[in-house]
This record gives sequence, structure tokens and C-alpha cells, in this order.
Amino acid sequence: MAVLRIDGLPPEPLDAAAMFHADWLPRAIALADGGADSLVLIFPAADHTHREWRLAAVQGLARRFAPLRVNALACDDCEPIEAALRYLAAAPGVTGQYLPLDGTGAGEVICTLQ
Repeated sequence: MAVLRIDGLPPEPLDAAAMFHADWLPRAIALADGGADSLVLIFPAADHTHREWRLAAVQGLARRFAPLRVNALACDDCEPIEAALRYLAAAPGVTGQYLPLDGTGAGEVICTLQ
């Protein structure tokens, strides 16, 4: 699993999208071309105004590089990010998703499938 931690984006959604596409998208493409079985973009936490452009970017990457799985997380807290990375590593059918996380959580996810 390749992981790209994105930082330094401006707070305004249009400016953030422009910077992502100019600075971070080429890095994501390079990682996707690198032979990993999946790619996870980790965005800093942001409000709902950033959801659409982030989701469109992740879905576009997932379509372009299929069958490579591409997903994105949005969070500033390491514990939820690590838990989500473990989940995604064990979820081979999940791709093209933008998952905003928070540190309050609803509790541990229990899965009975082995």
C-alpha cells in the first residue's frame, strides 16, 4: 500500500483544489504507476466545502488506474488514520472512496469474516 500524506493546502476550496492538482496530483500519479496494490491519499481535516473536489480527484484516480485501489482519508489524528489504513488493507473491494475521519469514533469495528 502506497500512502501519500498531503499537507500545506490553502483553506479556501478552489485554491486548495488548484494546489492539489498542480503539486500533489503528479506525485499521486507517480505512486500509482509505481506498482503498489493500492494508494491512499491522506488529506488534512477540512469542512464539507472540500468534499466534492477531493472525492472527484480520488474517483478519477481510481478509474484511471483500475484495478489499483485508490482511496482517500481526511484527518489530522494519527490513531484514526492508522485504523483506517488497516481497514483498507483488509478490504480489497473498497476503491474510489473519500473517508473523512475524526478522533471521537463510535468504537472498534467488529468483523466476523476471516
